[in-house]
Amino acid sequence: MIAWSAPELRRVYDAARFPATGRATARAALMVEPTGIALSAESARDNRYMGLAQRIDPERAVAQHRVLAEAIRRHARIPVEVFAGSPATPDAVFPNNVFGTTERSALIGAMRHEVRRREADRDDIVAWLARDRPLVRVEGEGVVAELTGPLVIDRARGIGWHGRTERLNDAGVRALHDAFGLTLSCAFDLVPTEYHTNVVMAVLAGRALVVHPGSIADPEATDAIAAVYGEHVVRLDDEEKAAFVGNCIALSDDTVWMSARAERALGYAHRRILDRAGFTIHTAEIDEIEKAGGSLRCCVAEIF
Repeated sequence: MIAWSAPELRRVYDAARFPATGRATARAALMVEPTGIALSAESARDNRYMGLAQRIDPERAVAQHRVLAEAIRRHARIPVEVFAGSPATPDAVFPNNVFGTTERSALIGAMRHEVRRREADRDDIVAWLARDRPLVRVEGEGVVAELTGPLVIDRARGIGWHGRTERLNDAGVRALHDAFGLTLSCAFDLVPTEYHTNVVMAVLAGRALVVHPGSIADPEATDAIAAVYGEHVVRLDDEEKAAFVGNCIALSDDTVWMSARAERALGYAHRRILDRAGFTIHTAEIDEIEKAGGSLRCCVAEIF
């Protein structure tokens, strides 16, 4: 079912109906090296985290990306498959918007911008994803659905939190709900200055919620979502949000990953909440990559 408002979510959600019993974190990760990374004017039209006046050092970005991939292998203890980037796809370092998985299928998103749609046609990544599961393209008349950019999934409960922007419309919400096989979805609007939910919200292993309340248009929606996670809710301030703390990810049941910039901005009280929820924080310095308008979670496409 899909709840289209906070009151509807409160009516249908009950912890007994949606227990956190599913696999909460990925079995592996897919990443794309930032070879040829550049700032795309097309993407920057609705991604205000990109600063077109900045210059990205591609060699430094690649070096940071390699350190991140190795750190995930070592400390999250999951396999990481890394594909080469290309100057033809300058945003490809953020593959989770384009590629996703469930335990039964591999998914390709319906991207808003043509520069991102080129990524979906990469034969090597598509073949790798489809080697052991059927491939599903999330598409249809009028569908805009950028997978786990606008959609934050609580995999343990089978719940999807869909933040609508220019990167996700109502048709996209329905398409993602079906493609990911979600039991419950909740759709809400982000404020006009935001483009992807995963920059301002994360669900960590089904146990904790990280959210910037000011990025969700309806405060009641924030409260209704937070009620699912009880005392393990980190409500980010503006400084933490701007440093990409919301773009964190749990890559195992006991580790949460965020960029070094995000970790430096994270307040003490919020560290304590994550600690009480059972998470150790791991970081990597990826400031060169962050110039492209995303952070650590955006670099990781989860393989379930």
